Amino acid sequence: MKTTVLRVITDGFRVFFLAAGLFAVFSGLAWGIYLSVHMAGGLIIDLPYAMAPHFWHGHEMIFGFAGATIGGFLLTAVPNWTGGSSAKPYFIGAVALLWLCGRLAMWWSAAMPGWLVAVADLSFLPVLIAQVAWQLTKRPKPQNAMFLVFLTLFWAANLLTHLEWTGVTDDTVLAGLYGGLLTVCALISVLGGRVTPAFTRNAMRRADEPEAAWPQGFPMIEKAAIPLAILLPIPVLAGSADWAAPLAIALGGVQILRLTRWRPIWAMRQPILISLHAGLAMLGLGLILWGAAVLGHGSEVAALHILGIGAVGGMTLAVMSRAILGHSGRDLAAPGPVALAYALIPAAAALRWGASEWAGDWYFPMILLSVSLWCLAFTLFVVSLWPALTGPRRKG
Repeated sequence: MKTTVLRVITDGFRVFFLAAGLFAVFSGLAWGIYLSVHMAGGLIIDLPYAMAPHFWHGHEMIFGFAGATIGGFLLTAVPNWTGGSSAKPYFIGAVALLWLCGRLAMWWSAAMPGWLVAVADLSFLPVLIAQVAWQLTKRPKPQNAMFLVFLTLFWAANLLTHLEWTGVTDDTVLAGLYGGLLTVCALISVLGGRVTPAFTRNAMRRADEPEAAWPQGFPMIEKAAIPLAILLPIPVLAGSADWAAPLAIALGGVQILRLTRWRPIWAMRQPILISLHAGLAMLGLGLILWGAAVLGHGSEVAALHILGIGAVGGMTLAVMSRAILGHSGRDLAAPGPVALAYALIPAAAALRWGASEWAGDWYFPMILLSVSLWCLAFTLFVVSLWPALTGPRRKG
């Protein structure tokens, strides 16, 4: 047991991707149980957390689950970008403990002072930001430094939620939750724009496909994607979602156009590739639907779950599984259970969207089925990749 724990904290991807997978299952089950009791006509009175259940659910999916995936990715990727050394195990263990303290504080927030919950939950990201900034100084590049902007916006979004819960402000929780989700979506747009065509190109090269068939780009579209992504969450954090709607529609359209040039049909041959394309497709669709809903066309809650489940859940599952396989010395081929998990996430997103748009009497059953598929997907992820996450790296 001690050896396993020590091995897990040797790499950022190990501890944080394992934490993300386990927390995805736990938080999904907690939310599903609450909804099941509510659907049956019951009422859970003594909840351990102080905020409304739907606020706890949204906060922990964004700042808990997505926060862990961001931490694992950046602690793994930034040293590769800069050519520097990875963080020491004691640091990785300490920052993972900060993330865990935030989750425990949020879960037991009804028994704690609001300021203490805020301190516990807000401590993780500043430490991560400092580490990433220090590593980026070794080989500073603007295209990498922008991730510090995203991390700062993400932290500011979390701060807004706690300002209302501690009584400092009156109405900033929704701005924080929406701003946090859109910041993660913006981050996915930028990272996905890097890795998806690159990984597809590499796979096509290995398959001896002619260079003319490799993913191509629209230069003007690619240039528009980054400023749109950076600007997207800012109006929401400033309390003006109406100004973010056209930005979301524009970025969603840009994302769909980009995908058409990245050979998604060819990528369908490999689950580990098509999962990246599917996650970005859900991102583009979700941004367009959310922007339209803010302008009065469609359900905003439904669109937010296309982003939260389909884009964030799908893309993080794809990136985490690929990173785990690659960094543990395994073949870049998704195991069968993980490939099934890739398919379950879009299905869960579609069910949750349908529940808000047209389900009627089937509203709760469809939501619960969506939650079940989410939990099953991440259970398959954790169980299938447990040996890679906790075992030694394979040689060769």
